[in-house]
Amino acid sequence: MTQDAWPAAPVPDLVGDVWRWQLPSVHDASRVRMDLRARLAHPSLTSSSTEDAREGLLLAFEELASNALRHGGGAVEAVIVATRDGWLLTLSDEAPDRPPVPAVDRDPALGGMGLPMVAQLSAHYGYAVGAERKHVWAQLTSGVGVPGTTPAPRSTRA
Repeated sequence: MTQDAWPAAPVPDLVGDVWRWQLPSVHDASRVRMDLRARLAHPSLTSSSTEDAREGLLLAFEELASNALRHGGGAVEAVIVATRDGWLLTLSDEAPDRPPVPAVDRDPALGGMGLPMVAQLSAHYGYAVGAERKHVWAQLTSGVGVPGTTPAPRSTRA
């Protein structure tokens, strides 16, 4: 898959704790990000995910929320399904005719690097259209047990 395409793919159907927010304006994205940060600070999540993974989720939320509010239309909704292995982040808006389009060959100073950044942070990503809404999603891992992350300390007992 090339970085210049955001794939059309159905939103995964995962089971977990569902967190849902309405974002009527750009100002609400900051409020939701603070609420998300507070939820991610819960001991059950801090012990089962890495700090880098939690920061990645916050960054992905910020980028996808910003895109939905700037380039989408109508009511924007954010949904996160927290699972044992990570999170499924979905932002939906009322612009099903405007698919997400990553910036290609654009000067980074002009913006537009959000979708490629989210793609880098995600295990899987895509968008789907349904019920007259566009659903842009990213699945991020908890960072625990993922190659390239710091392993848990080994037991000293034989």
